[in-house]
Amino acid sequence: MLDSVLSILERLVAFDTESSKSNLPLLDWVEERLAAQGVPFVRVPNAEGDKATLFATVGPMGEGGIVLSGHTDVVPVAGQAWTSDPFALRIADGRAYGRGAVDMKGFAALALALVPEMQAAALRRPIHIMLSHDEEITCLGVVDTIRRMGADLPRPAAVIVGEPTRLEVADAHKGAACYLTEFKGHEAHSSKPHLGADAILGAVAYVAELERVAAELRAAGDPSGRFDPPFATLSIGRIEGGTARNIIANRCRIEWEVRGVPQTDIAAIEKRMQRFADEVVVPKMSVHGHASAVTTHMSVDVPSLEPMTGSYAETLALRLAGRNTTITVPYATEAGHFRRDGIPTVVCGPGSIDQAHQPDEYIELSELERGIAFMRGLIAEACR
Repeated sequence: MLDSVLSILERLVAFDTESSKSNLPLLDWVEERLAAQGVPFVRVPNAEGDKATLFATVGPMGEGGIVLSGHTDVVPVAGQAWTSDPFALRIADGRAYGRGAVDMKGFAALALALVPEMQAAALRRPIHIMLSHDEEITCLGVVDTIRRMGADLPRPAAVIVGEPTRLEVADAHKGAACYLTEFKGHEAHSSKPHLGADAILGAVAYVAELERVAAELRAAGDPSGRFDPPFATLSIGRIEGGTARNIIANRCRIEWEVRGVPQTDIAAIEKRMQRFADEVVVPKMSVHGHASAVTTHMSVDVPSLEPMTGSYAETLALRLAGRNTTITVPYATEAGHFRRDGIPTVVCGPGSIDQAHQPDEYIELSELERGIAFMRGLIAEACR
């Protein structure tokens, strides 16, 4: 079975599915394989039609199944010092190297390799394989498919998102809300600043307020005591603006994000910053009478994964993984979208996140073998 998993993983890694590119060639290959096995599937395209999410079903078509969810997109390889072709799987030293090997085409390969065993078993509840897009940039690739669950797609009883956790069971992670705030001022010669409206000075005031919010989040802490760091975070990733040293800046842009614990009120932070922009920043920029504006756009909204203690997803994954307790993970995943829709969801997959997004990304073969055992346990569960 490991040979079968590696053969599929080799094909999946060969598709360059960096988030800026289409995942349709990969889905074409997967669909051809599933069709040959008689497995029904649905393709859910994005609005542009250049990417899609695949939802396949093995076993009876009905409610109460188990979803194995994984994303097909990967992060870029540009600028990384790979020692071999990142899109050609390399096996060495008990590891499988390649972009996406651990994050998270290894999980997809496991699910696809076990399809024949799923078909041979007397499944009493369906096992769904869901392969999404755009997880690495927005986590929105699952949303349209989730909306159809309970309508023209069966609504599952549990979802296992196979991000690499070394097959520990994560029942919680922080959310991620990312923003672009733009400041529009008025250009003037730097010797006469009263003739302009300085967008950068407005941005400086805005940044100071963001830091005050960040300090309050640190002080509020994490009521659960489970996250590292033990509080919600606010960070500023990029500031860009102005034209030249001797020109009053007519524009500035700030990219910032909040990674909140499940109790963080993201909407309240948004409203606070908009109110501050309207009441403090715009008047500051417009003090000399020139029109100014501040606009904020949310570019990413990944919900936090809130624990559902005792849920079917949690108890099932703990049993299959041979674990007694759940963990949290520091990164955001698609699991938050399933949880927001009320579907019991956990994060549990082979390999370590420490190897993700790195040059010479790899997954240990022993982790894939443990993943095979996990999948076989799942098949047995679905037969009960």
